[in-house]
Amino acid sequence: MMSEITEKKLKNLKKRIDKLESAVIAFSGGCDSSFLAKVAYDVLSDKAIAITANSELYANSEVEDSKKVASEIGIKHEIISSSELNVPGFRDNPPERCYYCKKELFSELLDIARKRKFNYVLDGSNSDDGDDYRPGMKAGKELKIRSPLREAGLTKKEIRQLSRRIGLSTADKPAMACLASRFPYGSKISVGALNRIEKSEQFLRGLGFTQLRVRHHNDIARIEVLPEDIEALLKNNLRKKILTEFKSLGYKYVTLDLEGYRTGSMNEVL
Repeated sequence: MMSEITEKKLKNLKKRIDKLESAVIAFSGGCDSSFLAKVAYDVLSDKAIAITANSELYANSEVEDSKKVASEIGIKHEIISSSELNVPGFRDNPPERCYYCKKELFSELLDIARKRKFNYVLDGSNSDDGDDYRPGMKAGKELKIRSPLREAGLTKKEIRQLSRRIGLSTADKPAMACLASRFPYGSKISVGALNRIEKSEQFLRGLGFTQLRVRHHNDIARIEVLPEDIEALLKNNLRKKILTEFKSLGYKYVTLDLEGYRTGSMNEVL
């Protein structure tokens, strides 16, 4: 049963979205942006549109998932090509990398909104997102991007609960982030390395692991899985399969992070 507080937050969210009158939604197909898109579509109907960016930074499977989820919701959905790797300074991977990325994406979405006479651009940030280092939020603030989930005070847990209630397939979808987040700050981002990371993570998902990251340290792959999955990954047959696959992809050393998966582990050095 949903708490009274969560119900009030949901009503608050719907009122906020209704006042916007029309909106372009930055849509990854993840749990947060999917819930936002669903509520926006329910409230605004054809005055809400979902836009997904596609570039080397995003796994192909995520782009395909965005199509399926948008179809499930019923919202109009478009995919645009983005070119973050061409943004000055981005490839050098400074700590403010996410700022450059979000500024590029949000600027493109604002341009779409202006041309189509939509009032606002929305993102799926929630009230928990301020707990980690997120320079992309600075770009959103500068460009006046609205974050209705955060404004309504909805947490990740509440968004998952509400998504389950309305039957969204993304309710329990593992958290994702662009592939650039797998590089240590200061380590240059390349298309080849992005492809290697994507294939490595896809292989691990094929073995049954869901919430995971492959952190890219040049010749070293540092695998993060949930702490409760560490023992399963170390079983001899799986261990050998992973070693064989990762080395075939170009990694010389394959390591397991004993602390397990956690959001923003690359920010621990800051």
